[in-house]
Amino acid sequence: MDATPVDRLADDAPATNALVRGRRLLGDFELLHCTDGTYRLDGGAMFGVVPKTLWSRRIAADENNTILLGLNTTVVRTGRHVVLIETGIGNKQPAKLRAIHGNQELLPASLAAAGVRAEEVTHVLNTHLHFDHCGWNTNLLPDGRSVPTFPNARYFAAAGEVAHGRLQLERDAVSYLAANYDPLIASGQLTLLDVDGLGGFTPGDSRLRVPEGRNASPIQTEAEIVPGITVERFPGHTASMLGVHIRSGGERACYIGDLVPTHHHLDATWVMGYDLDPLRSIVERKRFLDWAVREDILVLFTHDHEMPAARVRWNDQGKPVVA
Repeated sequence: MDATPVDRLADDAPATNALVRGRRLLGDFELLHCTDGTYRLDGGAMFGVVPKTLWSRRIAADENNTILLGLNTTVVRTGRHVVLIETGIGNKQPAKLRAIHGNQELLPASLAAAGVRAEEVTHVLNTHLHFDHCGWNTNLLPDGRSVPTFPNARYFAAAGEVAHGRLQLERDAVSYLAANYDPLIASGQLTLLDVDGLGGFTPGDSRLRVPEGRNASPIQTEAEIVPGITVERFPGHTASMLGVHIRSGGERACYIGDLVPTHHHLDATWVMGYDLDPLRSIVERKRFLDWAVREDILVLFTHDHEMPAARVRWNDQGKPVVA
């Protein structure tokens, strides 16, 4: 079976709305690049202190200074498991925000087009719990209830993300929508990750603010989710953000979340205004890029609609570029 290149679409697939952004083999695993569509964010916020005269050479802004971004979900078929990494914005945004972002709520249609049924998904991983990464964790019903979208799946997110979201800080309260994860706590489907126990979280931890009468989510300190898929902390964008490592048949990929949101962000210092700790993001990005180039890692980009995956090399000037 030949793998379809993930950085090109079929000739008859419109670049703006193709439901399946690509598929390929990674060792014995199949990777499917699905999408919740596109959305628009402020270009200046996406590139932080980088002047527009520089970043606009790579990606065009509209009259409102917004740029087009993707909402990529990677589906990993291991042969025993069907694992989803990230779930886009979902269908819980109010009309005002949908108008601002222009998002399309396409993930269910994208999964169907890729031949993935909601009932067969066994695991769902969130790198962090910002609204644009975990929206389809749950589905908003007409009666106002939010219920798990994938009824048979175990969900995984960092315990530190839930704890931070509970604080509802002025800096980023808008990014954390409890309806994206509280129904999973109620259903018993959410496992909270505290890799190597560094956060010291326990079930029922006061930082998690488990509602009285509700069962606490289990805490997992091991990095392995299923054989061949593990997580690793890459703090900076948030304090507890995770990268997802995929290994099979001697090949490796990494879904790196918002550490490197698109291939336009490969420069170590081109971090986002959204990053809570931009200096730590630079340190972590350098660490990640050195490893990704040295080990020939397939990098999976969370917000790159046109290039959901690529390998990275150093160019003649020693800068990271897509291969």
